[in-house]
Formats: sequence, C-alpha cells, structure tokens
Amino acid sequence: MYEDIRSNKIKSGVIISIFIIVITLILYYICMAFDFGPMSIVIALAFSIIASWATYYNSDKIILSMSNARPATHEENQKLVNILDALVISAGLNATPMLYVVEDAQPNAFATGRNPEHSVICVTTGLLEKLDYYELEGVIGHELAHIANYDIRLSAVVTVMVSFVVMLSDIFTRGFFYGRRSSSSKDNGGNGILMLIGLVFLILAPIFGKLAQLALSRRREFLADATSAKYTRNPDGLISALQKISADPNELHSANKSTAHMYISSPFRDEKITKSSIWSTHPSLDERVQALRNLK
Repeated sequence: MYEDIRSNKIKSGVIISIFIIVITLILYYICMAFDFGPMSIVIALAFSIIASWATYYNSDKIILSMSNARPATHEENQKLVNILDALVISAGLNATPMLYVVEDAQPNAFATGRNPEHSVICVTTGLLEKLDYYELEGVIGHELAHIANYDIRLSAVVTVMVSFVVMLSDIFTRGFFYGRRSSSSKDNGGNGILMLIGLVFLILAPIFGKLAQLALSRRREFLADATSAKYTRNPDGLISALQKISADPNELHSANKSTAHMYISSPFRDEKITKSSIWSTHPSLDERVQALRNLK
C-alpha cells in the first residue's frame, strides 16, 4: 500500500508537469496564430502555471460543483456520519473527510480532494435509500481507501486538468476555424516548430487525457475494494453493495465523461462491462466480486 501511495504522489507531480507543458504549447500556438508576437511564450507559460496551481488547490470544489453536490447534515444523514466516524478510526486517518450528497436516484459514490486532510466523500441519495447498513459501510470503506492511498489526488488532478484541456481545445477550434485568423507568416523556424508541437498537442491532448483516465481506475478499484474489506472485516457487505449498484437501472444525471472514472461503479447504464479492457473505466462486476471472495 505504501508503494502505491508513493507512486500516486509521483504520478500526480508528473501529470501536473505534463499539464503545464501541454497548456503552454497549446496557448503558445493560439497566441502565435492570433499574432500576439514574441510575448506569446511568456503569456502561455504564466497562464499554464497559474491554471495548474488553481486547479490543484480547487480540484475538489470544481468536481463537487460539476456534480451538483450539497453538504450532508447530521440531522438528515446520521447513519452515514456514524459509519464514516467509525471507519476513520479503523483506517487510522488523522482527519475526517467532509460528506456531500447528490440528489440522484442511482446508488453511487466517489471521493475527491488533494490529500486526506482536504478530502471529500460524496454519495447519492439513491445510495442512502437503497443500501442497508453493511452495504453502505462497504462503500464508505472503499472511498476511504481511495483517500488513504492518495488515489483522490491523482484522480482529481486528472479529472480537472483533462477537462480544462478539452475545454481549451474546443474554444480554440471554434475560434480558429470560425473566427478571424491571423494571416501573418513571419514566424521563424524555431517558432514554427513550437507551433507545430502545440498543434499536435491540441489535437492529441483530449485523446491522451481519456486514456489516462481509463488507465487510472482499474487497479485502484481492486486495491480499494480489498482495503474496504480490511476496514470493515466484512467483504460480503461490499459485494452486495456492488451487485445492487450494478443492477440499478437509473442514470446518474450529474455524471459526465470526465468524472465517470471517479465513481465506485460506472454511472452510465449503457456501459455493460463484462471484462476489463483498456477502454473500461472500472473492472467488471464479476472480477471485483471474485477478488473479494478470494479474500475470505
């Protein structure tokens, strides 16, 4: 587990660094295309660093806003609060995550934040209504495992930064092809190379971002399932929860492609995962259930 935590921290740093480079090149290309002159690289680098800092420290707020989540209350969610408090002690965490709720009939949950001291667990009202105590305990234990393993930092960084790159690419594409383009052709060879690299990243960044999201989830889900069973000492609770969540027919309306990998189970009901592949955001239900049964 400690090796996974260390690996997640390193990966987060690498992804942030790549993000700065990609955004710098994309913005440089945009600035040169609109003839902003030799200050283009300075503008691009400054903006990418500021964007990286802002998204890192506000990733949880951005994701909660995207999910239309509201804070949970002791009065309405006492059972959830009690389960979380007990599992925090079992997990040995020094801080208790904040609890949020999404008004949606589909049972599902995710965790986010940049570290265990600044973490959030978000559940749907469908999860609270349709799962019993031990099933809910298994799900909360799974999300706590993501927090303890620093999966949340890596996942939040990828989610927000990939969304930003896709948004920037879309804005540029619309502006470049439908707006007024610069007709300047005075760039020197070095600038031309950087512009070409920027254009390549502009085209490929959303694709690489999607592949990064898909690659992040699968192994982390198996580890979080196993860790939840360790916290609760009851793998049957999580097995039953996963089966109920997978069988529920409701769509999760607040989910989108950039946040899908964060949930305990795919929020899209048209995704019938029978076997994990490079295109799967999650392992299949059968694989997860079998892995949990092997722990018993």
